[in-house]
Amino acid sequence: MKGLLDGLVALSGLRDREGLDFALVSLIATTVLAGRASVQLVQAVGQPQDLRCLVRARLRPGQEMPDQDKVWADLSRLPKLSAFAHRQTLLATQRYLSRGEHPRLCLFPVDARGSSADSLVEIACERSLTPSQRRAIEHVVQLFQNLQGLLDYGEKDPLTDLLNRKTFDRAFLRAAAAHSDTAVPGVPERRQTHDHDSASSYWLAMIDIDHFKRVNDSYGHLIGDEVLLLLARQMRCNFRWSDQLYRFGGEEFVVLLRCTGHPQAKKILERFRLHVQAHAFPQVGGITVSLGFAALRCDDTPSTAIGRADRAVYVAKGQGRNRVCSYAELVTAGELSEAVAQNEEA
Repeated sequence: MKGLLDGLVALSGLRDREGLDFALVSLIATTVLAGRASVQLVQAVGQPQDLRCLVRARLRPGQEMPDQDKVWADLSRLPKLSAFAHRQTLLATQRYLSRGEHPRLCLFPVDARGSSADSLVEIACERSLTPSQRRAIEHVVQLFQNLQGLLDYGEKDPLTDLLNRKTFDRAFLRAAAAHSDTAVPGVPERRQTHDHDSASSYWLAMIDIDHFKRVNDSYGHLIGDEVLLLLARQMRCNFRWSDQLYRFGGEEFVVLLRCTGHPQAKKILERFRLHVQAHAFPQVGGITVSLGFAALRCDDTPSTAIGRADRAVYVAKGQGRNRVCSYAELVTAGELSEAVAQNEEA
């Protein structure tokens, strides 16, 4: 009991989602089940017609530290949810499920968003859980859900439910650190930052609604808020599940995405621009957006990367709006001069 209480106290002190995922499976596996079962946290991701299973955290017997599927994993390489009837049943019923014999699979729904669950805890063990083990795991999962809800409350924009500006810096620094590990050996950093086919896989895009002030002035702020809400919905529908979506305030949005190169990044953003252009917004009608994007660099700070994307947005608006502009292309064409890096984070 003391080990479980100590683990719950440690869990409640975490404010990092990955850390919470790892702590959840570790607490269940090592404390409740005494290291004699495999525990994993599985999330259904992707489009409703083609859901895949992403393992957010997993701990097997004898394994010291949990592991996970890569957050940026290619969805096509993840197993289909339809291949796991027990997982589909659990997500549909939202109720504890126990199936099979050797191993015995015990599944618990995880509702971390206050709506229908898209995650579950799956335990593979030699025998059925005892009533006390099941109650203990249900309490641990409930605490995990509560902590996830608190994170959502502090990290999400209340209007659009996208991530807010406060959470951007931490995610950006992680992406920048990952990017520094993929730099091309023997190629100078300065050259890599301008090469469209460089190893840089992380991109930052800024999205600005065209003539948004006109919407507020003509229809009122309530309709303006509806436009923001609907645009956020379009972002969630059109960007990939792994792309991180932020609202920075007003009509400005940011996307942090990973791509194989410049052409793919531009294609994704252009697809979103065309979708918004074709969408009919109630009462307002047509809305367009201007986008600017830039590759992340090894020595970037959040402000320097945002600054490059913002300059590209400024050019997009100056060229007539409703377009996607690449910072690298603008520099190559001589339409923008390369910004001198400055320490703006002091």
